Amino acid sequence: MRGGELLNRHWQELCRRFLPIAPEGSVWRYSRSATSEDLDQGWKLHISATVLSANEVFERAGPLLARRQVLFKAPVSLWELARINAGLSYGYCQVGKFITVYPRSNSEAAYLAARLDKLTRSYPAPQIPFDLKLRPRSNVYFRYGAFRHLEMTHADGSRLAALKDPAGNLAPDLRYSPLARPEWADIPFQVRAVETRNRTIENPLNTAYRGFLALSQRGKGGVYKALDFISQSPRVCILKEGRRHGEVGWDGRDGFWRIENEERALLSLRASGVDVPRVYSSFVVGGNRYLATEFIAGEDLHAFLTRRRHRLTIASALDLGLRLAELVQSLHRAGWAWRDCKPSNLIVTREGLRPIDFEGACPVDCGDPVPWGTPAFVAPEWRSSNNSSSGIPEDLYSVGAVVYFLLTGKTPNAEAPTPIQKLRDNVPTKLRALVGQLLSSNPERRPTIEDAVRSLRKARRV
Repeated sequence: MRGGELLNRHWQELCRRFLPIAPEGSVWRYSRSATSEDLDQGWKLHISATVLSANEVFERAGPLLARRQVLFKAPVSLWELARINAGLSYGYCQVGKFITVYPRSNSEAAYLAARLDKLTRSYPAPQIPFDLKLRPRSNVYFRYGAFRHLEMTHADGSRLAALKDPAGNLAPDLRYSPLARPEWADIPFQVRAVETRNRTIENPLNTAYRGFLALSQRGKGGVYKALDFISQSPRVCILKEGRRHGEVGWDGRDGFWRIENEERALLSLRASGVDVPRVYSSFVVGGNRYLATEFIAGEDLHAFLTRRRHRLTIASALDLGLRLAELVQSLHRAGWAWRDCKPSNLIVTREGLRPIDFEGACPVDCGDPVPWGTPAFVAPEWRSSNNSSSGIPEDLYSVGAVVYFLLTGKTPNAEAPTPIQKLRDNVPTKLRALVGQLLSSNPERRPTIEDAVRSLRKARRV
């Protein structure tokens, strides 16, 4: 993570220069305090950037905004920008909102939008979901909204963000549609229409696949349940989207790369006889990559366990743990480390467990130095910035974490897992010992997946 630390150090220098106001506890820094000249609402501008392009974008935009003495804000760190662009901690609607500018008039908004567009258009940046884009390849977006916090009460008693209409009445501050704006707010920008030169090219999203349910939506892309019309009879499939410049990491990988990587892993694993989802097709639309795969009917293991009133019996937990270990063993023998083994990525079917989600998978013969996975199931060595391995030790830890969860209903603390015997009685000693070894903080002390499979088989026969 050294690259991220160096970039963030540079960011802090820029903040001291252009964003001196840092309210305690806020994720934002500001150019100055608000004054009586600032508006309560109006056309706000957003400039998008990745964690890798942010410093350069700010070096271009910062001097102009400072000279105009306009109020603007940006995240306190590039780590916060990474969280914003992920769309999880602060909501999907915040993705891409790197710099927010609060113009003091429509004319200033129009002037700044045009200038900022010229200054920042060449840099890679994620799309901002619900704002209007100034021009097709611009990194400048705009939306009419409140500059100061204001709320109104909805008919059902819920609170929502609000604006004031010209008569002073409260109206909803609509944030989730690029076409949503108050009828009294005329757009002051010269907006260029979306390019149409490629309209004649067939778009598989309009012909071959029709998404009908969004399963997840975040910075790197969406996952949708869709209908596949390519097969002889329409069938349900999973359609994954990898956005170009979406959720860029310190290594430069984005959502587009992740979907390409998943396709490589799935095709290789299927060719080796591993029962991962079948790949139906892949294609690029609007610069984003899409992957259509088999929809696996069933319930993910996390949902399966959550809806139960009681914990699994030790025998049932042991059976599922063995199936998981055998599955991971088949992945490793096929030359791949999963790196995202967790209950929500395991589908419980009549035949057993089937794995999904291989965006972070890597070949075991070259490994991957970039952390991946879900915190509760990620090996503790990823806390070290110098870690680099084949991915096998991390999978072993994850297997131990899942079996621990199956037995106790809790996820282990990576630093010091609570002993299983304190959470559940009558768990066989050898089974407790195996889970403890898999969860070892020292990767070299973890048993091989073959040893884990043998131990689980023996425990089941007892």
